[in-house]
Amino acid sequence: MRKTIIHTLACVSLTLVMTVTSLPANAQQRSHLRDSLSKALETLAYHPDSVDLILKKASWNIELGQWQYAKDSYDDVLRLEPYNLAALFFRAYANEKLNRLNFARLDYETLLTIVPGHFEAQLGLALLNFKDKHFTEAIDMANRLVSQYPDSAVAYAARAGMELERGMCELAEYDYTEALRRDSANTDYLLSRADLRIRMRLWNAARRDLDTLVALGIPQSSLKAFYRRLRR
Repeated sequence: MRKTIIHTLACVSLTLVMTVTSLPANAQQRSHLRDSLSKALETLAYHPDSVDLILKKASWNIELGQWQYAKDSYDDVLRLEPYNLAALFFRAYANEKLNRLNFARLDYETLLTIVPGHFEAQLGLALLNFKDKHFTEAIDMANRLVSQYPDSAVAYAARAGMELERGMCELAEYDYTEALRRDSANTDYLLSRADLRIRMRLWNAARRDLDTLVALGIPQSSLKAFYRRLRR
């Protein structure tokens, strides 16, 4: 049982990364995803109780932004396997996209009763609480994540985003810096810190972040608006 849970958690983490960082960028990619979905549906018609096939089909729904179809598929999985971690996690994700926040919260909490300390579920619940304006609870959860996973750049960056939204600029700048110490080539963190430092009038530090982005391969032309905001 423990081996199964560990294997599934690894799959959940990997799928999460692929899902949130590889969204379709153009019509050709969307067409390819629809073809994959169509083939999955054809295969599923012959094996309607295959959890693996239902999860695969739901993953295409997620990537295509078909939240209701994805949610329905995860419902099917959970009727077959009530404690399927991947289905619980991604149904929470789909429910959040459908603005069914209480249902999303319930799925995250259920997952955490099965696997206490699950990083992605804690992070998802913290971000959900923030979205639902439970700000104190959300930041408390982010603090716990940083304590539990001190080597996680994602934990620091998530807390930074919350602090920034609440106007805690100095704390956010510190947390983006900590995130970058753990993931120095992350262009999203660098751009967020550069933008924040410009707002804080830390012109030289902001310029260093922008120059680092260029060194990492981001075209300077795409950063033109940020450079213009720097004090001459």
